[in-house]
Amino acid sequence: MKAIDKSDWIGGLTTFFTMSYIVVVNPAILSTHGTGLSFSGVMTATVLLCFLMTALMGLYAKLPFAVAPGMGINAFFTYSIILGRGIAWPTALGMVFWSGFLFLLISITPLREKIAQSIPASIRIASAGGIGIFLSFIGLQNAHFLESDPVTLVHLAKLDHRAGLGILGLAVIVILSRKKNPLAFIAGILTVTLGAAFMGKIEAPKEFLSLPDFESVFLKLDLVGSLKPALIPAIVSILFTDLFDSLSTLIGVSHATGLVDEKGEPKNLRQGLLVDSLATMLAGPFGTSAGTAYIESSAGIEAGGRSGMASVVTALCFLPCFFLAPILGLIPSYATAPVLVMVGAMMFRSVLGLTLSGPEELIPAFLTLILIPFTFSITQGILWGIFSYVTLHLLAGKRSSLSPMLIGIGCLSGVLLLMESGDWLITAILHKSQFRQ
Repeated sequence: MKAIDKSDWIGGLTTFFTMSYIVVVNPAILSTHGTGLSFSGVMTATVLLCFLMTALMGLYAKLPFAVAPGMGINAFFTYSIILGRGIAWPTALGMVFWSGFLFLLISITPLREKIAQSIPASIRIASAGGIGIFLSFIGLQNAHFLESDPVTLVHLAKLDHRAGLGILGLAVIVILSRKKNPLAFIAGILTVTLGAAFMGKIEAPKEFLSLPDFESVFLKLDLVGSLKPALIPAIVSILFTDLFDSLSTLIGVSHATGLVDEKGEPKNLRQGLLVDSLATMLAGPFGTSAGTAYIESSAGIEAGGRSGMASVVTALCFLPCFFLAPILGLIPSYATAPVLVMVGAMMFRSVLGLTLSGPEELIPAFLTLILIPFTFSITQGILWGIFSYVTLHLLAGKRSSLSPMLIGIGCLSGVLLLMESGDWLITAILHKSQFRQ
């Protein structure tokens, strides 16, 4: 095994500090609003996934990419699956496992490349932008900047200390991000938390360290209950979202940082995707949402960590976080709100890559972009985007521009949409049959 040199240490530490916010933000999202998931349990699951999968990415795939629960997917898991559809969290964790299992099967077969190549670039880009709006919307709600309204659904709230501190935290993040400071997100969270403590809004914990929580969520997933037909669309949506995220991160960062082979292809892409699929499959048993490679890894790569040993360094940095649950549990939800807004803005930036030549390109991308935040569901956005793309191209007489794989995925999307939100059709058929009787 290669020794860890100075550049790997610098790169690995840079990646850790750039993405360490996930240790707080992920359990804060998953344990919010009475989901039933405990903060300490999800934090332990998050740290465990980050440590094991980032180490595996370095040792097996030999790539300097860190792995953690994906932003966007964790919000979908919480707000669309558990809270939106009232699905019990053990069942939701089982859904994550099965999506990872499907991802693993795809990753070890040529089907991976065919699916990746068949999904239109406009749908992939629009989904990233839609998830960005989705995250920012949740962040603004957590900061009490926005609140629900019985008439307009949402309106600007009366600003209080939560919104004020959130704005201050966002300003800190923006200023430090402009200076390319890897501690920008952490500084924003700390600024809000310290401000809340100074105002007497949080109290000191009874203890400052604790043992990892392997009791509350670890191995508590429901594998059988998660295979109900009505849940299959959400499982497929997690799969597609994770696949897009993994491919875009591994391919995009590799090209941007020069981690390519002599043919110009990303190094060890197959191995990297295998690790990503395992990160999703194991996330369910661990007790968290799907894992994926993090784009923040590019900061560590640019800092000099260009081998798998940089990921080993990043993985080791996560180990102390196992024991910090009491301290990290003090951080209020509005302290992580600026991070959600900033990450959302960074994801929305991808829409600059959209090239919309006609209605058959414009409408599917637009539907994908707006339906993700408007329906609080990544599933609806992606499925309607793909289904409308295939349908409109066929109606426009552009059958030749659609691959057989894309047509198949479009048909599958239509079926999944009926399974997910087509209860009205079944009810109408039953009602009509009863009327005839």
